[in-house]
Amino acid sequence: MNSEDVLVPATGSDGEMEVIEISVSAGDVIEHDQTIIVLESDKATVEVPSPKSGKVDSVQVSVGDKVKEGTLLIKLVASDNDLKESSEKADEKPEKNTTSNKEVIPEKIHTASSNDNDAVRIKKVVVPDLGGSEQVEVIEVIGSIGDLIEEEQTLIVLETDKATMEIPCPVSGSLALFKVKVGDKVSTGDIIAEVILKSAGLSNALAVVDKKNEIKTEAASSQVSSKEQNKESVISQNMSKKSTSFSADSVHAGPSVRKFSREHGVDLTQVKPSGPRERILVDDVSAYIKSQVLLAQSGVTSAGYIGPSVSSLPDFKQFGEVSISSMSKIHFMTAENMQRNWSVPHVTQFDEVDITEMESFRVAQKAAAELKGFKVTPIVFMLKACAYVLKALPQFNVALDLTQKQIIQKHFIHIGFAVDTPHGLFVPVVRDVDKKGIWELAAECQDLASKARDRKLKPADMQGGCFTISSLGAIGGTAFTPIVNAPEVAILGVSKAQMRPVYASGNKFEARLMLPLSLSYDHRAVNGADGARFTTLLAKVLGDIRELLL
Repeated sequence: MNSEDVLVPATGSDGEMEVIEISVSAGDVIEHDQTIIVLESDKATVEVPSPKSGKVDSVQVSVGDKVKEGTLLIKLVASDNDLKESSEKADEKPEKNTTSNKEVIPEKIHTASSNDNDAVRIKKVVVPDLGGSEQVEVIEVIGSIGDLIEEEQTLIVLETDKATMEIPCPVSGSLALFKVKVGDKVSTGDIIAEVILKSAGLSNALAVVDKKNEIKTEAASSQVSSKEQNKESVISQNMSKKSTSFSADSVHAGPSVRKFSREHGVDLTQVKPSGPRERILVDDVSAYIKSQVLLAQSGVTSAGYIGPSVSSLPDFKQFGEVSISSMSKIHFMTAENMQRNWSVPHVTQFDEVDITEMESFRVAQKAAAELKGFKVTPIVFMLKACAYVLKALPQFNVALDLTQKQIIQKHFIHIGFAVDTPHGLFVPVVRDVDKKGIWELAAECQDLASKARDRKLKPADMQGGCFTISSLGAIGGTAFTPIVNAPEVAILGVSKAQMRPVYASGNKFEARLMLPLSLSYDHRAVNGADGARFTTLLAKVLGDIRELLL
């Protein structure tokens, strides 16, 4: 059987691209659209899919080679089904004036009128910057083809591991075409929809939309060549977001590697890259899994590997009536994160602090705060006090890299605070807490909490934290053990403040407002003595907020 050449398609990138990963080998049986080669330019990473299913006869390139459009990548022996389909297509006579439902609509479409005022412009709406997230799931599509929409009107809703985002339309017009549906995965730059912009000739030029959601226009004066159609298709399907360097918050890896890591319960931030420009390859993930299995056999566990989930639950129906519902994505991801974070060796230091004077001062500022349009809550003073202690005890403001045997000292103070919402727990991060005053912190906390409740937090709003505060004071309780939010090394739990008799000077008791604190920390980074020093200093600062001025 003859082999078929698979060439580099149009990628939209000028010049040559480097081969950074080869996903197949000679003899492999592959499926249609399966990734065969990963290319990288200065601006983007492109996964090249197989145009057909079949068996790889030979691979014609190596990692590190420079290729461009038309370069031979592999020789493929197509499957019998693909050969039969290709033969049938060759026998068919092409019909005139027919278009595919994947046709790319040109930027300008003319109606039968020769008047240029009746021209209609098409605006492609793309996914905006997602703050480091990629392959984000579409959970809601709002509107339908033919609807008139306004600028900033929501088109789709995306859900990441931590938040839900509404993507608005940047222009006003008529919705001509949807490129996505519920369940699709999109990244920054992917096309969402096409909108006919508002113009003088809009009413005459609006296309008729049939049941198949195809837009029909008459007498199009310009046509898109098949080469350009192919170019648009390849870019929309294979172009990933700009590559980023490997760090605790982002990794350099392709979608296939990310999928492989998710299936095997691997945190990519813990994997050592071996590819070009510190890119993580499938082999790197496999090697990491093997190393963790060996560690587990010797009784050692790692926070970066949680393993595939295994269910061993009994059939509860045998005991009585049950009801089953699916976990939300946020609930599921939170559960996975908690499982991974619990592998950190926790120690919790309990203490209590007299906040009588602090609370009196806070209440006295209530009227001034309302004039400014926000409230000053106790969390604001907690943020400021924790920033003070983190500066005094920098060993709490670090991250551990056990694979490299390094301690990463952070010279910035960003603190997250937990917000309880009907949709789950969110932890927005307040940046540079040590550089901001009480009023500024109060306004920012109110804004972030409101976004959390409305599910409008962006991924960037929840990244980069050095320390976390989890307050249950509004609900109740006397103490609890919060779980450290890795790669942070400590978290402060705050319970409900209560009036209690406290022994004072003069052989008498006084009623004081006492606040219970629970400091959990990673014992690999922080020792017990430092844990006690942290809560003692925090109690001193909160007991007399004038300490913050020193």
